[in-house]
Amino acid sequence: MPKTITVDGIEYVPKTESKLLATRDGLEYCIVRTYSAGVFAGYVGKLEGKAATVLDARRLWYWAGAASLSQLAKEGVKKPDECKFPCEVERVYLTEVVEVIPCTENARKNISNVPVWEE
Repeated sequence: MPKTITVDGIEYVPKTESKLLATRDGLEYCIVRTYSAGVFAGYVGKLEGKAATVLDARRLWYWAGAASLSQLAKEGVKKPDECKFPCEVERVYLTEVVEVIPCTENARKNISNVPVWEE
């Protein structure tokens, strides 16, 4: 999560942080890995213990061109046509969250531009 400071009730994010991370309406775009439901990318709306609500979420079923979720969160994928990312859903409620990695804006755009996989 980015470092913030609150002055007179207004929250500020350092310039270097805001350029690096993908945010919308104060929510971070993240890669969220669960114990058994898989991996998702989206805006983390609520994170409480091991449960998370992810908005505008895509399940990342299979990816190509990124060695790890860390690289995916930083750079996106290098082979978007080989990825299997189904359509985005408005929200998903996840339990047993084991990892949340904030994404860069470049990675968010890259993930969003991966064609919707349909079988």
